Amino acid sequence: MGEWIGKERRARRCYGFDEIALVPGTLTINPKDVDTSFTLDNKKFSVPILASAMDGVVDVKFAIEMGRLGGIAVLNLDGISTRYEDPQEPIQRIIKADNDKVTEVIQSVYAKPVKEKLIAKRIQEIKSKGVIAVASCIPQNAERFSKIAQEAGLDIFVVQATVVSVKHISSEYKSLDLYKFCKSLKIPVIVGNCVTYEMALELMKTGAKGILVGIGPGAACTTRGVLGIGVPQVTATIDVAKARDDHFKRTQQYIPIITDGGMRTAGDICKAFACGADAVMVGSILARAKEAPGKGYHWGMATSHENLPRGTRIYVGTTGTLEEILFGPAKVDDGSQNLIGALATSMGCLGAKNIKEMHEVEIIIAPSIQTEGKIFQVIQRVGMGK
Repeated sequence: MGEWIGKERRARRCYGFDEIALVPGTLTINPKDVDTSFTLDNKKFSVPILASAMDGVVDVKFAIEMGRLGGIAVLNLDGISTRYEDPQEPIQRIIKADNDKVTEVIQSVYAKPVKEKLIAKRIQEIKSKGVIAVASCIPQNAERFSKIAQEAGLDIFVVQATVVSVKHISSEYKSLDLYKFCKSLKIPVIVGNCVTYEMALELMKTGAKGILVGIGPGAACTTRGVLGIGVPQVTATIDVAKARDDHFKRTQQYIPIITDGGMRTAGDICKAFACGADAVMVGSILARAKEAPGKGYHWGMATSHENLPRGTRIYVGTTGTLEEILFGPAKVDDGSQNLIGALATSMGCLGAKNIKEMHEVEIIIAPSIQTEGKIFQVIQRVGMGK
């Protein structure tokens, strides 16, 4: 029912990753014997991590490397790679911009229109290396861009916006009919983002093969500050997971959910799976890879909006190769490297043989979990106190 926040008005308490912890049961498993893979539309991926469609994270070279390592990298079809023949030049402008001018610089960079020929070219460049090609765009461009990308060999298409709904009203442009869109494409469609049980159920009915969960939790996103909307990722993931399970009971169609954003460490990723995620989408963690085009810089997807920017540029640094970040060996102690090793170890400690069994582990509310006993780390700014 929620708590009273004023006269005749209640509000529900919601939770983020820093406020919970996972509890081991009576069984432990050798991490080498657990299965961290996930399945999307009958395709199995050994790495249950998607690199988010952000231009500081994913370009063609990064997508190829992520695919080679068994994961998915999503290319932004509304981004720099499809606006410029040489994406590095505008990226360098963003990297070198002063903090007080960077938003204006990003807006000017993205003012150049998307070139349709570059959409096909980028997809073909990824496919030429024999890996899965996945790309994303906003709903307004989905019909046009998806046809070009599908003909070029795209494997999975993502329709992504701050909030995606089945019923969208606009006097300015034609709304995307998600039912018709998902049915018309010959490739699977992932749709997002959403944070509620009701919206997730509606999106699952469209024929989407995956649902993105999260509004505003990303490290470079300012949506929650600008618009005041969002639900902490623990609660959002649990609610959408319930929708997935109820949809499966009614239809026997299992639609994977992908928790998108808000995860700073491998521990957060483990918590996302315990909350019900089938896979996760991350940006800032992978922006630290040597292969990332941003060279340690990372900016939000809506930073470039010409009228109401909802993101910023941040510096996350470069800590290692993509392979080291995913599989180790970790050279740092803060949980930002060897993500798959950490996930497997957590699953082993929790007695979960696979991702679906992770959905059943015990979760407790533990707001002191990050600070309990860590006073020296906090004072010295090392380990969990950084």
